[in-house]
Amino acid sequence: MTSEIALVLLILCVAIVLFASERIRVDVISMMVLLTLLFTGLLTIEEAFSGFSSPAVITVWAIYIVSAGLMYTGIADFLGRRIMKVSGTEEWRLIMVIMVTVGVMSAFMNNIGATAVLLPAVIAIGREVNIPASKLLIPLAFGSLLGGVTTLIGTPPNLLVSQALGAAGYEPFSLFDYTPMGLIIMTSSIAYMVLIGRHLLPDRQSEEDEDLVQEYHLRDYMTEFKVLPDSPLVGLTLVETRLGEEHGLNVVGIVRDERVRVGIMPDEQIKSDDLLLVTGALEKILAPEESLGVAINPDFQLEDTDLKSPESTIGEIVVSQKADFIGQTLEEINFRKRFNLTVLAMWHQETAIVDRIGHAPIRLGDTLLVHGRREQLQSLRQVPDFLVLGPVSAAINTESRRTNKAPYAIAIFLLMIGLVTTGTVHIAAASVLAAILMVLTGCLNMDEAYRSIEWQSVFLIAGMLPMGIAMANTGTAEYLSDMIIGLVGGYGPQAIMIGLFILTTLITEFMSNAAAAVLVAPIAISSAVQLGIAPHAFVMGVGIAASNSFLFPIGHQASVLVYGPGNYRFFDYTKVGLPLTLLIWVLLIIFLPIFWPFY
Repeated sequence: MTSEIALVLLILCVAIVLFASERIRVDVISMMVLLTLLFTGLLTIEEAFSGFSSPAVITVWAIYIVSAGLMYTGIADFLGRRIMKVSGTEEWRLIMVIMVTVGVMSAFMNNIGATAVLLPAVIAIGREVNIPASKLLIPLAFGSLLGGVTTLIGTPPNLLVSQALGAAGYEPFSLFDYTPMGLIIMTSSIAYMVLIGRHLLPDRQSEEDEDLVQEYHLRDYMTEFKVLPDSPLVGLTLVETRLGEEHGLNVVGIVRDERVRVGIMPDEQIKSDDLLLVTGALEKILAPEESLGVAINPDFQLEDTDLKSPESTIGEIVVSQKADFIGQTLEEINFRKRFNLTVLAMWHQETAIVDRIGHAPIRLGDTLLVHGRREQLQSLRQVPDFLVLGPVSAAINTESRRTNKAPYAIAIFLLMIGLVTTGTVHIAAASVLAAILMVLTGCLNMDEAYRSIEWQSVFLIAGMLPMGIAMANTGTAEYLSDMIIGLVGGYGPQAIMIGLFILTTLITEFMSNAAAAVLVAPIAISSAVQLGIAPHAFVMGVGIAASNSFLFPIGHQASVLVYGPGNYRFFDYTKVGLPLTLLIWVLLIIFLPIFWPFY
């Protein structure tokens, strides 16, 4: 092993550890990898930054814009409404329809976008037919991943491994080359989920609005203060009381004359006999009783009716992939003033956070329990940072959609598919043309187009592509392929395929599926070259395995997005995902050599 190979492997190992730790953003890690490869002399400056001009990267961001055009014109909502009309009330049928619907959407738009569009509707439908969200949301996320492997543009790994083929001098995949294998995997996986997988899913009944107080354990952190006549708070506004800064208490509302006042009340003066609804840790609630001149109601038992009135209500919102404040705290983004709502609690992974909630970093998929005016909560449906959970009629809200532009969006989409299918233009050119036409026809404006691009993914891919170049240039890919061949090569190409599937599946659970595809594709091609066989079966298998993120919730953003709303535990995914992963491996071993012969 040369020093260059050792250095590349060291950089690769450090990157994987950083990806797995989640201490640093994935796009920052990829830029660190890029710069390290450049400054160590492993790549030239042209090679280091070639990822930003890569046709695969260009196609990825263009497809994000095209996907947004389909959403802004209501086409994705239309597909969501179809679920309600054909799903019925039976669990198995609802799971099947959800997975087929999101799978079809994911074949031509980004997976997490398809999941986000349908998430509120699926939860609402589940509540209407009394099926817990925990039985529906893993199928939703898994269905988006399965649909993504059916076309070249369905998911970034498909594009990236195809580009790796072209860079190695082989014919890259066309738009529908993945379709036969992808449809076999998708239909078999849906059958597995309907017949077996759904029985492995947890049965955690999602709580309706009237039980949200109990679900988030608010009774342990909320009480009622009665303002006494001699209280120093009398005459002060809520801002002037400094209850938050000095006492760690959050005033949710003021009850006066049997009417609850909520929202942002900076100029609301406190009066004698007012009842303050406050949240905070138990010791914070008990400590200031005498100094503030308030009396704690010892018999106060918080009910949802205490937080509701004709003007106000409580509701749940999920942090979406479009949020630009992920990693920041509620205090840092000034949530209360920015959205005119109060966050009562936050559901993060398996934990309800109520105490010092303002200091908790916000993550993708976190569910916030908010309180405020009904119109303010409804207005969040127009904010792409959040997915508002509620009734079906509200969850699929088309008021803000430009449905009159839907024919243009459909025509543009079909034009892109036609150009790519017939080979008239390269897929990158066709997707950019479609993206520009979406803007020119008014399906979305330029600001919306920029916002629709998941720049974190774009920079991640652009930063990791040079690692693939370094692995090829230094012989690292050949070195690793030699190891795989040495271990299982004696058992034939199928055994090497299994090794590549296992390697890719494990890597993709701890880092981006795009990064996993970039890293393993050169190894797959090098292995095929050394065996003297065509590399297409190996490479397509790597692309599909990179999207095979079913073992843990951290494997893909779609799985992260449904984690909180589904009230899942970490290994819920493993219980249902491990048999699915093994099934997909078997299907790949059987059918890939048929569609893409080794010789």
